[in-house]
This record gives sequence, structure tokens and C-alpha cells, in this order.
Amino acid sequence: MKNGTDSFVFLGHWPSAGSFGFNTDILATNLINLSVVIGVLIFFGKGVLSDLLDNRKQRILNTIRNSEELRGRAIEQLEKARTRLRKVEMEADQFRVNGYSEIEREKMNLINSTYKTLEQLENYKNETIHFEQQRAINQVRQRVFQQALQGALGTLDSCLNNELHLRTINANIGIFGAMKEITD
Repeated sequence: MKNGTDSFVFLGHWPSAGSFGFNTDILATNLINLSVVIGVLIFFGKGVLSDLLDNRKQRILNTIRNSEELRGRAIEQLEKARTRLRKVEMEADQFRVNGYSEIEREKMNLINSTYKTLEQLENYKNETIHFEQQRAINQVRQRVFQQALQGALGTLDSCLNNELHLRTINANIGIFGAMKEITD
């Protein structure tokens, strides 16, 4: 390495031919070199750097605009959702009120239906009792009539002899004959 630095130092000791030469003063050359490099960078890099900054600025602005649009849409959707929620809550309240009214109406209908059914059953029971009473009365009447008829037939059989029997027949024939004359 020493040979590389020696050659630069050696070049610095060349006699200058007039206008061109090497300056070996490091502090002076570094400032000049830095200012040249910075000047070149500013001159040529200004457009690139400004384009990069403009592109970055546009992306940031686009991102902000998109965010604002998304925020606006989100707010709209939130308001729509709140409106729908209010509407659904009102419908739910209406259904609840209607449900309670319907329950009360069905309850009253069921009570009335039960009363009507009980009344019909009571009427049916009374009709059945009346029918059974009439049937029992008819059975008793038949039984009494049969017993009376049997008693009368028994009395007639024991009381009727041939002569009484013939007189009864003749009397009945006479009655029929009189009826026939009246109708003629």
C-alpha cells in the first residue's frame, strides 16, 4: 500500500506545467471534491429526487383520499345500518305488540270456545237425561199396561163363560149394525 500512496505523493511533487497539477493537501481537496460531488448531485439528482418526492407525495395523497373515501362509505354504511336497525327494532316492537294482542285474542277465543263447548255438553247431558227419563217412563208405562192387560185378560178368562161371551158378541154386532145404518 505504501507504494500506492507514494506514487500519489510523488505525483504531487511534479513540477506543474502551468495550469494543471495535483494538490496533496487533503483538507482542501476534500472540501473541493465534496462541493463538486454535492453540486453534481444537486444538479443531476434534483430532478430524480424531486420526482421521487413528488411520487411519494402523490401516493400519500392518494392513500389519504382513498382513506377518506373509505371512511365516507363506512359512515354511509353505518348510517344505513343504524336506519335499518331502527326500522327492525320498530318492526320487532310492532310484532311484539301484535303478538301480545294476538295472544290475548286467542286466549279470549279459547275461553269463549271452552264456555260454548261446556254449554253444549251441558245441553247434551240434559237432553240425554230427558231422553233416558222418557224412555224409563215409556218402559214403566209398557210394563204397567202389560200387567194391566194380563190382569184384565186373566179376569176376563175367569169371569167369561160361554153365555156372557155370546151376549158380548151380539151386543157388539148390534153396535156395528147401528153404525152401518147411520153411515148409510
